[in-house]
Amino acid sequence: MPTSFCKFVSNAFLVAGLILSTLISAHAQTATPATWYVTIVLPPKVVAGRPATLAVLGSDGRLAPNVTVVIGEGQSFKTDATGRAFFTAPARSGVMFAEASGAAAVALVDESSTSGAQSGKEELAVAPVISLKDRFSICGEGFRGDADANHVTMNGDRALVVAASPECLVVLPSPRATPGAAKLMIDSSGTPRAAKTTLVSLQFEAPQPAPMPGQRSELTVHVEGSDAPLAVTVQNETPGVLEFLKGNSQEVRTSGGIRNTAQVEIGAIRSGDYSFDAKLIPASDISAAERYLRAAVPLAPKALQHRLNAAADRLATHPKDRERVRQDLAKIISTTIAGHFRVLLEAAQASI
Repeated sequence: MPTSFCKFVSNAFLVAGLILSTLISAHAQTATPATWYVTIVLPPKVVAGRPATLAVLGSDGRLAPNVTVVIGEGQSFKTDATGRAFFTAPARSGVMFAEASGAAAVALVDESSTSGAQSGKEELAVAPVISLKDRFSICGEGFRGDADANHVTMNGDRALVVAASPECLVVLPSPRATPGAAKLMIDSSGTPRAAKTTLVSLQFEAPQPAPMPGQRSELTVHVEGSDAPLAVTVQNETPGVLEFLKGNSQEVRTSGGIRNTAQVEIGAIRSGDYSFDAKLIPASDISAAERYLRAAVPLAPKALQHRLNAAADRLATHPKDRERVRQDLAKIISTTIAGHFRVLLEAAQASI
């Protein structure tokens, strides 16, 4: 699951003034929910035969109630008034698919003996840098499958747990959170545990010079809340209006320091509104990527099975080759139709 999000839209750039305004964040509530396109939010890991909670977001980013979700081998239910649903994970380890309104997601399923108090794990895993505007994961042990039974605060402000399992929580930051160092307190069983992270805000600065057809300009992404260099994906959401000169989805690294920025070269195609999206690139989880690839092999065409097994072996033995594997997966995904096989490939790619 991606860990940071920001999005901006501009008025037509051939007018005298250039205006940038922030679009709706995942916390925003609109008058009419849009559930015809949904995103399913699963905990990264669930535990075989144990309770868990998932969430469904509509296309407006709002938690979507009354959406039918099918998981595992035909277990069907609807999200409640909060846009979440309580379920029991499949009894067998491996992977678990969830589907709703044409969308699909997958989570890893661990054996019961590898979670909770039996695992002996006490450290909580949280990304060192997370976004103010997007959900993030806390993984470890001792959580409750009922999302509401887990209480998470950020610098004392309550955060929303949208999905949960005994091994992982998925959390939305408090709407009152601000950029900078953050202390997390997680209470799932009456004994609070602490973790630390850094909250950042990704902002776009007005392109300089203002975009004009036939001329090049430069878009700047500014990080507020951290002076560390960060890996960011910048997406052009209006390619018919302007173009990124090195591809409409670019991975950049910010400079670090007090003015922590990265630049993307752009060119105008025509007059019109334009929009950008920026996300932090999450840290690799090579173990998860390998597991997703192993699960994909039985679903793959025979011509690809050896290739995928080799990719999983490479991740296991030569994790520094992960970029090579990621690029190979991108080629396979580009020619793969929607379905469980593609979902697994995309999950592996996102974990690398």
